[in-house]
Amino acid sequence: MTDRKIRVDGPSGAPVLVLSNSLGTTSDMWQPQMEELSARFRVVRYEHRGHGGTDGPPGPYTLDDIGGDLLAVLDEVGADKASLMGLSLGATTALWVAAHHPERVDRLVLACGDSHWPPSDAWYTRIEKVRTDGPASLLDVLVDRWFTPQFVTDHPDVRPVVAAMLQTAGSDGYAGCCAALAEVDLRPRLGSVTAPTLVLAGNADPAMSVGRAAELATAVPGASLQVISPGAHLLNMEQPDRFTAAALDHLAGLPVQRGRATRRAVLGDAHVDRSERAASPLTAPFSDLITRYAWGDIWTRPGLDRRTRSCITLAMLVSLGRFDELELHLRAARRNGLSDPEIGEVLLQTAIYCGVPAANSAFAVARRVLESPDGG
Repeated sequence: MTDRKIRVDGPSGAPVLVLSNSLGTTSDMWQPQMEELSARFRVVRYEHRGHGGTDGPPGPYTLDDIGGDLLAVLDEVGADKASLMGLSLGATTALWVAAHHPERVDRLVLACGDSHWPPSDAWYTRIEKVRTDGPASLLDVLVDRWFTPQFVTDHPDVRPVVAAMLQTAGSDGYAGCCAALAEVDLRPRLGSVTAPTLVLAGNADPAMSVGRAAELATAVPGASLQVISPGAHLLNMEQPDRFTAAALDHLAGLPVQRGRATRRAVLGDAHVDRSERAASPLTAPFSDLITRYAWGDIWTRPGLDRRTRSCITLAMLVSLGRFDELELHLRAARRNGLSDPEIGEVLLQTAIYCGVPAANSAFAVARRVLESPDGG
């Protein structure tokens, strides 16, 4: 496939996350997740062959073909290794890559997808329908399968959204992908998956039952299962907030996990160990709050690097007169890669905007910390 229509969002230095779409959709299906995901990842979206206006060579296709397209996307964006998240066909595609090329996959989210899609006769019946009437003829059937009835009633705008995506799918591309799903069976390869894996399922998904999702989670080494209710097949569109939160917790770690790791990296093991030993039933909830939100949510965002965050933190502590805490963050600034002259420049800047007395006190603290034998 030569025309992949790749879209990339998010910071250039952030970890790469590739999103793989459902059959009959386009990469626009991921729009509900983009704000949250692109704040932390370099998010790569692409179109399956014959979808989203891409080339759709005559089929039938195999999962080797479709999975090879995803590998080509990784190569094109320069990602030797990336996290993958797919839904339905996209989940099976991501699973194919993780099973055949485990060294290319960091973390894996499989939503409403499986390692095999019986019965094959149903796919060939759909192929005949698409060859005769085109993918757009499936609109009513797919809306009923993709969303719960209440969601469709409450969101009348979803039907034209689905229709617009189906309009971009060619008959060759759609039918070719159906043929790939009719014949795929990755079950013998599931033991080769090494990436930490989350299986997501909707409680009312007619295409991928909770029971089948549980079987997949059991077969993939170390995988976990999360069921979202109410939800049908296009779970990320029907339950965007809960879907995004579950995916983000798996891909980036729970806020408290992210926070603990970042806190140690910035403040040092010795300080964190002392703090944890001093914790009490009274102070533990406050420590947990800071770990989750300050260190787990803010300090881990990729929009600013840690050097920059240290500069900002030093300036704010001087401005507020928090000189006891300034001592701790001077050491952290060094740990985050700031040189002593750069720290001096930050403190000099505070003399202009925070006042000379504040900067004078800050320089005194800095001299005591940075010139001491254990100042780093």
